[in-house]
Amino acid sequence: MKNLCWLLLLVTFPTFAQRTFTNPIKSSGPDPWVWQDGGWYYYMNTTGRDLTLWRTRNIADLATAESKVIYTPPTGTAYSRDLWAPEIHKINGAWYIYVAADSLNNLTHRIWVLENTDADPFAGTWTMKGKLTDPGDHWAIDLTILQHKGKLYASWSGWEGQTNGRQDIYIARLKNPWTMRGDRVKIAQPQYGWELHGKTPEAWHKTEPREVLVNEGPEFLQNGRKTFIVYSANACWLDYCLGLLEHTGGSMLKARNWRKHPQPVFTQSPENKVWAPGHGGFFTTNNGATNWMIYHANPSETDGCGNKRAPHMQTFSWNPDGTPNFGKPIPKVSTAMP
Repeated sequence: MKNLCWLLLLVTFPTFAQRTFTNPIKSSGPDPWVWQDGGWYYYMNTTGRDLTLWRTRNIADLATAESKVIYTPPTGTAYSRDLWAPEIHKINGAWYIYVAADSLNNLTHRIWVLENTDADPFAGTWTMKGKLTDPGDHWAIDLTILQHKGKLYASWSGWEGQTNGRQDIYIARLKNPWTMRGDRVKIAQPQYGWELHGKTPEAWHKTEPREVLVNEGPEFLQNGRKTFIVYSANACWLDYCLGLLEHTGGSMLKARNWRKHPQPVFTQSPENKVWAPGHGGFFTTNNGATNWMIYHANPSETDGCGNKRAPHMQTFSWNPDGTPNFGKPIPKVSTAMP
Protein backbone atom coordinates (compact mmCIF):
# COMPACT_ATOMS: atom_id res chain seq x y z
CA MET A 1 0.00 0.00 0.00
CA LYS A 2 2.88 2.38 0.88
CA ASN A 3 4.51 1.76 -2.51
CA LEU A 4 1.22 2.45 -4.26
CA CYS A 5 0.88 5.78 -2.45
CA TRP A 6 4.39 6.81 -3.55
CA LEU A 7 3.55 5.81 -7.13
CA LEU A 8 0.40 7.94 -7.05
CA LEU A 9 2.38 10.92 -5.75
CA LEU A 10 4.94 10.57 -8.55
CA VAL A 11 2.21 10.42 -11.18
CA THR A 12 0.32 13.35 -9.67
CA PHE A 13 3.40 15.50 -8.97
CA PRO A 14 6.08 14.52 -11.51
CA THR A 15 9.69 15.35 -10.70
CA PHE A 16 11.91 17.19 -13.12
CA ALA A 17 15.66 16.87 -13.46
CA GLN A 18 17.48 20.06 -12.58
CA ARG A 19 18.69 21.94 -15.65
CA THR A 20 22.45 21.90 -16.14
CA PHE A 21 24.92 23.37 -18.61
CA THR A 22 28.57 22.92 -19.48
CA ASN A 23 30.83 25.71 -20.69
CA PRO A 24 31.23 26.59 -23.43
CA ILE A 25 27.48 26.60 -23.99
CA LYS A 26 27.98 26.80 -27.76
CA SER A 27 30.97 25.53 -29.73
CA SER A 28 31.79 28.92 -31.24
CA GLY A 29 30.60 32.48 -30.77
CA PRO A 30 32.82 35.54 -30.31
CA ASP A 31 31.27 38.63 -28.68
CA PRO A 32 28.14 36.94 -27.28
CA TRP A 33 25.11 39.06 -26.43
CA VAL A 34 21.78 38.22 -24.75
CA TRP A 35 18.55 40.24 -24.64
CA GLN A 36 15.51 39.10 -22.65
CA ASP A 37 11.94 39.81 -23.71
CA GLY A 38 8.60 38.08 -23.22
CA GLY A 39 10.05 34.89 -21.79
CA TRP A 40 12.59 34.55 -24.61
CA TYR A 41 16.36 34.84 -24.54
CA TYR A 42 17.52 36.39 -27.82
CA TYR A 43 21.17 35.76 -28.59
CA MET A 44 23.69 37.08 -31.12
CA ASN A 45 27.41 36.72 -31.72
CA THR A 46 29.94 37.72 -34.36
CA THR A 47 29.72 35.68 -37.55
CA GLY A 48 31.58 38.19 -39.71
CA ARG A 49 29.37 37.72 -42.76
CA ASP A 50 25.75 38.23 -41.65
CA LEU A 51 23.45 38.86 -38.70
CA THR A 52 22.16 35.63 -37.17
CA LEU A 53 19.63 35.63 -34.34
CA TRP A 54 19.03 32.76 -31.93
CA ARG A 55 16.19 32.39 -29.43
CA THR A 56 15.41 29.97 -26.62
CA ARG A 57 13.18 29.77 -23.57
CA ASN A 58 16.12 28.48 -21.53
CA ILE A 59 19.61 29.83 -22.07
CA ALA A 60 21.08 26.44 -21.11
CA ASP A 61 19.65 25.15 -24.43
CA LEU A 62 21.50 27.70 -26.56
CA ALA A 63 23.45 25.07 -28.51
CA THR A 64 20.19 23.67 -29.93
CA ALA A 65 18.23 26.94 -30.06
CA GLU A 66 16.23 28.06 -33.07
CA SER A 67 18.28 30.36 -35.29
CA LYS A 68 17.67 32.51 -38.32
CA VAL A 69 19.84 34.65 -40.58
CA ILE A 70 17.89 37.89 -40.36
CA TYR A 71 20.15 40.10 -42.48
CA THR A 72 22.89 39.65 -45.05
CA PRO A 73 24.43 42.92 -46.22
CA PRO A 74 24.53 43.66 -49.93
CA THR A 75 27.94 43.59 -51.54
CA GLY A 76 29.72 46.81 -52.43
CA THR A 77 28.43 48.87 -49.50
CA ALA A 78 30.20 50.54 -46.60
CA TYR A 79 28.85 47.78 -44.33
CA SER A 80 29.38 44.69 -46.49
CA ARG A 81 32.25 43.09 -44.61
CA ASP A 82 33.60 42.18 -41.17
CA LEU A 83 30.36 42.40 -39.22
CA TRP A 84 31.46 42.40 -35.57
CA ALA A 85 29.79 42.32 -32.15
CA PRO A 86 26.10 42.65 -33.10
CA GLU A 87 23.70 43.54 -30.29
CA ILE A 88 19.90 43.38 -30.41
CA HIS A 89 17.96 45.88 -28.27
CA LYS A 90 14.29 46.71 -27.86
CA ILE A 91 13.69 50.46 -27.68
CA ASN A 92 10.23 52.05 -27.47
CA GLY A 93 8.56 48.91 -28.82
CA ALA A 94 10.81 48.48 -31.87
CA TRP A 95 13.83 46.23 -32.32
CA TYR A 96 17.29 47.55 -33.21
CA ILE A 97 20.58 45.86 -33.98
CA TYR A 98 23.87 47.70 -33.61
CA VAL A 99 26.83 46.20 -35.46
CA ALA A 100 30.32 47.28 -36.51
CA ALA A 101 31.00 46.73 -40.21
CA ASP A 102 33.32 47.94 -42.94
CA SER A 103 33.69 48.10 -46.71
CA LEU A 104 37.10 46.49 -47.12
CA ASN A 105 39.10 46.18 -43.90
CA ASN A 106 39.21 47.20 -40.26
CA LEU A 107 40.30 50.77 -41.06
CA THR A 108 36.78 51.66 -42.22
CA HIS A 109 34.84 50.11 -39.34
CA ARG A 110 31.81 52.15 -38.25
CA ILE A 111 28.59 51.40 -36.35
CA TRP A 112 25.48 50.58 -38.38
CA VAL A 113 21.89 50.37 -37.15
CA LEU A 114 19.06 48.13 -38.35
CA GLU A 115 15.40 48.43 -37.33
CA ASN A 116 12.46 46.00 -37.16
CA THR A 117 9.08 47.34 -36.00
CA ASP A 118 7.42 43.91 -35.74
CA ALA A 119 6.65 42.62 -32.25
CA ASP A 120 8.57 39.45 -33.10
CA PRO A 121 12.20 40.02 -34.16
CA PHE A 122 12.09 36.71 -36.07
CA ALA A 123 9.26 38.15 -38.20
CA GLY A 124 8.88 41.47 -39.98
CA THR A 125 11.63 43.11 -42.01
CA TRP A 126 15.01 44.33 -40.86
CA THR A 127 15.88 47.60 -42.62
CA MET A 128 19.14 49.51 -42.58
CA LYS A 129 18.61 52.85 -40.81
CA GLY A 130 22.14 54.02 -41.47
CA LYS A 131 25.44 54.84 -39.83
CA LEU A 132 25.52 55.91 -36.18
CA THR A 133 28.55 58.11 -35.83
CA ASP A 134 29.95 61.13 -34.01
CA PRO A 135 30.37 64.47 -35.86
CA GLY A 136 34.00 63.59 -36.66
CA ASP A 137 33.02 60.22 -38.16
CA HIS A 138 35.74 58.36 -36.24
CA TRP A 139 36.52 54.64 -36.37
CA ALA A 140 34.19 52.75 -34.01
CA ILE A 141 33.34 49.20 -32.91
CA ASP A 142 31.49 47.39 -30.10
CA LEU A 143 28.64 49.84 -29.51
CA THR A 144 26.08 49.14 -26.79
CA ILE A 145 23.00 51.01 -25.57
CA LEU A 146 21.57 52.13 -22.21
CA GLN A 147 18.12 53.58 -21.56
CA HIS A 148 18.43 55.54 -18.31
CA LYS A 149 16.05 58.08 -16.74
CA GLY A 150 14.29 58.69 -20.02
CA LYS A 151 17.52 59.23 -21.95
CA LEU A 152 19.29 57.03 -24.46
CA TYR A 153 23.07 56.59 -24.25
CA ALA A 154 25.60 54.75 -26.38
CA SER A 155 29.07 53.57 -25.42
CA TRP A 156 31.68 52.09 -27.76
CA SER A 157 35.38 51.67 -28.50
CA GLY A 158 37.08 54.13 -30.83
CA TRP A 159 40.24 55.86 -31.95
CA GLU A 160 41.07 59.37 -30.85
CA GLY A 161 42.21 60.35 -34.35
CA GLN A 162 41.56 59.13 -37.86
CA THR A 163 44.40 56.60 -38.03
CA ASN A 164 44.83 53.23 -36.37
CA GLY A 165 45.76 53.90 -32.79
CA ARG A 166 44.89 53.29 -29.17
CA GLN A 167 41.34 52.08 -28.51
CA ASP A 168 39.48 54.15 -25.92
CA ILE A 169 35.97 54.01 -24.45
CA TYR A 170 33.53 56.73 -25.50
CA ILE A 171 29.99 57.70 -24.52
CA ALA A 172 27.34 59.92 -26.12
CA ARG A 173 23.64 60.79 -25.91
CA LEU A 174 21.40 59.66 -28.75
CA LYS A 175 18.64 61.78 -30.27
CA ASN A 176 16.94 58.58 -31.43
CA PRO A 177 18.14 54.97 -31.77
CA TRP A 178 20.05 55.73 -34.99
CA THR A 179 21.24 59.34 -34.51
CA MET A 180 23.85 60.76 -32.16
CA ARG A 181 23.04 63.90 -30.20
CA GLY A 182 26.15 66.03 -29.92
CA ASP A 183 29.75 64.93 -29.79
CA ARG A 184 31.35 61.90 -28.16
CA VAL A 185 33.09 62.02 -24.78
CA LYS A 186 36.11 59.88 -23.95
CA ILE A 187 35.70 58.32 -20.51
CA ALA A 188 38.52 55.76 -20.44
CA GLN A 189 41.77 54.75 -22.08
CA PRO A 190 44.34 52.04 -21.28
CA GLN A 191 46.33 53.33 -18.29
CA TYR A 192 47.13 50.63 -15.71
CA GLY A 193 49.91 48.10 -16.11
CA TRP A 194 47.51 45.16 -16.43
CA GLU A 195 45.80 46.76 -19.47
CA LEU A 196 48.97 47.77 -21.30
CA HIS A 197 49.99 44.31 -22.54
CA GLY A 198 48.96 44.73 -26.17
CA LYS A 199 51.54 43.95 -28.81
CA THR A 200 50.98 42.46 -32.23
CA PRO A 201 52.80 39.15 -32.83
CA GLU A 202 56.19 39.70 -34.46
CA ALA A 203 55.15 37.54 -37.40
CA TRP A 204 52.54 40.14 -38.37
CA HIS A 205 55.22 42.71 -39.14
CA LYS A 206 58.47 42.78 -41.06
CA THR A 207 60.00 45.01 -38.40
CA GLU A 208 59.18 45.37 -34.70
CA PRO A 209 55.78 44.32 -33.33
CA ARG A 210 53.40 47.27 -32.98
CA GLU A 211 51.97 48.37 -29.64
CA VAL A 212 48.19 47.82 -29.51
CA LEU A 213 46.62 49.36 -26.44
CA VAL A 214 43.01 48.32 -26.10
CA ASN A 215 39.90 49.22 -24.11
CA GLU A 216 36.92 47.77 -25.99
CA GLY A 217 33.66 45.83 -25.68
CA PRO A 218 31.94 48.17 -23.19
CA GLU A 219 28.73 46.86 -21.61
CA PHE A 220 26.46 48.74 -19.22
CA LEU A 221 25.56 47.07 -15.93
CA GLN A 222 23.28 48.54 -13.27
CA ASN A 223 22.71 47.67 -9.62
CA GLY A 224 19.98 49.79 -8.10
CA ARG A 225 21.12 53.41 -8.51
CA LYS A 226 24.65 52.42 -9.47
CA THR A 227 25.72 52.34 -13.11
CA PHE A 228 28.86 50.61 -14.37
CA ILE A 229 30.56 49.91 -17.67
CA VAL A 230 32.34 46.58 -17.86
CA TYR A 231 34.94 46.64 -20.63
CA SER A 232 37.58 44.38 -22.15
CA ALA A 233 41.27 45.24 -21.93
CA ASN A 234 44.37 44.06 -23.81
CA ALA A 235 44.41 42.42 -27.21
CA CYS A 236 42.15 39.42 -27.78
CA TRP A 237 45.19 37.30 -28.72
CA LEU A 238 46.79 38.00 -25.32
CA ASP A 239 45.56 38.03 -21.71
CA TYR A 240 42.16 39.56 -22.50
CA CYS A 241 40.36 40.48 -19.27
CA LEU A 242 37.57 42.66 -17.90
CA GLY A 243 37.91 46.07 -16.28
CA LEU A 244 35.31 48.24 -14.55
CA LEU A 245 34.21 51.85 -14.91
CA GLU A 246 31.91 53.24 -12.22
CA HIS A 247 29.65 56.25 -12.66
CA THR A 248 30.12 58.40 -9.56
CA GLY A 249 27.16 60.73 -10.06
CA GLY A 250 26.21 63.75 -12.14
CA SER A 251 26.14 63.84 -15.91
CA MET A 252 27.20 60.64 -17.66
CA LEU A 253 28.66 62.85 -20.38
CA LYS A 254 31.47 64.21 -18.19
CA ALA A 255 34.63 62.13 -18.04
CA ARG A 256 35.34 63.17 -14.43
CA ASN A 257 32.13 61.41 -13.35
CA TRP A 258 33.52 58.00 -14.34
CA ARG A 259 36.07 56.21 -12.16
CA LYS A 260 38.18 53.38 -13.50
CA HIS A 261 38.85 50.66 -10.93
CA PRO A 262 42.61 50.07 -10.58
CA GLN A 263 42.46 46.26 -10.82
CA PRO A 264 40.80 43.94 -13.35
CA VAL A 265 37.51 42.39 -12.24
CA PHE A 266 37.70 39.16 -14.28
CA THR A 267 40.80 37.41 -15.59
CA GLN A 268 41.71 34.15 -17.31
CA SER A 269 41.97 30.89 -15.39
CA PRO A 270 44.70 28.55 -16.70
CA GLU A 271 43.81 26.00 -14.01
CA ASN A 272 40.27 25.81 -15.44
CA LYS A 273 41.49 26.00 -19.05
CA VAL A 274 39.68 29.27 -19.73
CA TRP A 275 41.82 31.76 -21.62
CA ALA A 276 41.33 35.37 -22.71
CA PRO A 277 37.81 35.92 -21.30
CA GLY A 278 36.00 39.05 -22.38
CA HIS A 279 33.35 40.94 -24.37
CA GLY A 280 29.96 39.64 -23.34
CA GLY A 281 26.86 40.85 -21.57
CA PHE A 282 24.50 40.32 -18.66
CA PHE A 283 21.08 38.77 -18.08
CA THR A 284 18.98 37.29 -15.28
CA THR A 285 16.97 34.16 -14.46
CA ASN A 286 14.49 33.30 -11.71
CA ASN A 287 12.45 36.43 -12.39
CA GLY A 288 15.47 38.63 -11.96
CA ALA A 289 16.72 36.99 -8.77
CA THR A 290 19.85 35.41 -10.29
CA ASN A 291 22.44 37.51 -12.14
CA TRP A 292 24.44 36.03 -15.00
CA MET A 293 27.36 37.11 -17.12
CA ILE A 294 28.08 35.76 -20.59
CA TYR A 295 31.50 36.15 -22.20
CA HIS A 296 33.66 34.54 -24.83
CA ALA A 297 36.86 32.66 -24.02
CA ASN A 298 39.45 30.50 -25.72
CA PRO A 299 40.17 26.83 -24.95
CA SER A 300 43.96 27.38 -24.94
CA GLU A 301 46.51 30.15 -24.54
CA THR A 302 47.43 30.38 -28.24
CA ASP A 303 44.02 30.40 -29.96
CA GLY A 304 43.97 34.12 -30.75
CA CYS A 305 40.98 36.05 -32.08
CA GLY A 306 39.28 33.48 -34.29
CA ASN A 307 36.23 31.27 -34.04
CA LYS A 308 37.65 29.15 -31.23
CA ARG A 309 36.32 31.89 -28.99
CA ALA A 310 33.10 30.45 -27.58
CA PRO A 311 30.39 31.69 -25.17
CA HIS A 312 30.68 30.82 -21.49
CA MET A 313 28.27 31.85 -18.77
CA GLN A 314 28.18 31.91 -14.99
CA THR A 315 26.41 33.63 -12.13
CA PHE A 316 27.81 36.63 -10.31
CA SER A 317 27.02 38.50 -7.10
CA TRP A 318 27.38 42.00 -5.67
CA ASN A 319 30.00 43.22 -3.21
CA PRO A 320 28.91 45.16 -0.10
CA ASP A 321 29.82 48.43 -1.86
CA GLY A 322 27.47 47.58 -4.75
CA THR A 323 30.16 46.68 -7.29
CA PRO A 324 29.91 43.39 -9.21
CA ASN A 325 31.80 40.33 -7.98
CA PHE A 326 32.43 38.11 -11.00
CA GLY A 327 34.76 35.66 -9.26
CA LYS A 328 36.87 33.69 -11.72
CA PRO A 329 35.97 31.59 -14.79
CA ILE A 330 34.30 28.38 -13.67
CA PRO A 331 35.59 24.94 -14.77
CA LYS A 332 34.26 23.26 -17.91
CA VAL A 333 32.12 20.77 -16.02
CA SER A 334 28.39 20.19 -15.75
CA THR A 335 26.95 23.03 -13.67
CA ALA A 336 23.44 23.22 -12.20
CA MET A 337 21.32 26.21 -13.12
CA PRO A 338 20.40 28.02 -9.85
